[in-house]
Amino acid sequence: QVQLVESGGGLVQPGGSLRLSCTASGSILSINRMGWYRQTPGKERELVANIDNGRKSTYADSVKGRFTISKDNNKNTVYLQMNSLKPEDTAVYYCNARNVITDSGRVTYFLWGQGIQVTVSS
Repeated sequence: QVQLVESGGGLVQPGGSLRLSCTASGSILSINRMGWYRQTPGKERELVANIDNGRKSTYADSVKGRFTISKDNNKNTVYLQMNSLKPEDTAVYYCNARNVITDSGRVTYFLWGQGIQVTVSS
């Protein structure tokens, strides 16, 4: 079974920074896209940023200029550098992997991590 393991969450003051990491473990042949979503109570899960295997990145308008997504293909790891954090960035952040192909040929179209808390105090 392929798993996504997240780290790097925590508590910061407004204007502070955090870096989230997510590593896909297992016998993985390829991953088409990895990224980050976030969710707060009473709201739907929303895209924060993602990056495809061609290194093209996409960002939510609310985080453009503040967040940067990157990927280490050899480690199957995606990072999210979050700068100039605002209270409205407070959420549970979920790592996501799309179209994961294992060495055995098995395909997982959409895979989620457990989620990590990011809290920006006011």
